[in-house]
Amino acid sequence: MTKLLYILFSLCLFSCNHPESKDYKRYKNVSTEKTLNTESNTETIGYKVVGIKDGDTFVVLIDGKEQVIRLEHIDCPEKKQPFGTKAKQFASDLCFGQFVQLNHKNKFDRNQRLISEIILLNGVNLNKELVNNGLAWHFKKYSDNQEYAELEVKARNNQVGIWSEPNPTAPWDWRKK
Repeated sequence: MTKLLYILFSLCLFSCNHPESKDYKRYKNVSTEKTLNTESNTETIGYKVVGIKDGDTFVVLIDGKEQVIRLEHIDCPEKKQPFGTKAKQFASDLCFGQFVQLNHKNKFDRNQRLISEIILLNGVNLNKELVNNGLAWHFKKYSDNQEYAELEVKARNNQVGIWSEPNPTAPWDWRKK
């Protein structure tokens, strides 16, 4: 009996994936999981979006615990900035309460937010949609991704969202004020 308890305890201990661990490779949320397919045909797990803090910061459930996600490659206007509320509402309309896929490299920012792209169940990349709709800048300080750069140029040329303003202020400059 003691041996059986030891084996069960060991299995529980070594099978845990805890969100605070920076070394975990795969998330699993038993209460809200769904299976998704990715382009690489690997199986991943979907996570429920339970909070939208602003256009580029979300809360999802991982292992029944909340994990804050910071969208990779982009920076949305701050809440009090022009289009800040619209960016948050746009993101909320697309994914609040929905299951999403997280495309990340297990990297966290200084606030322990997981840096990730959010992919909707229909395959839409939320990060790219925000840039494409003029509701986010390509965050070139932290991203050299050419696709995001091209989406920003397209949105600027079409004068959509933030690019309809005469002199839009980048969020990183707004935060310095």
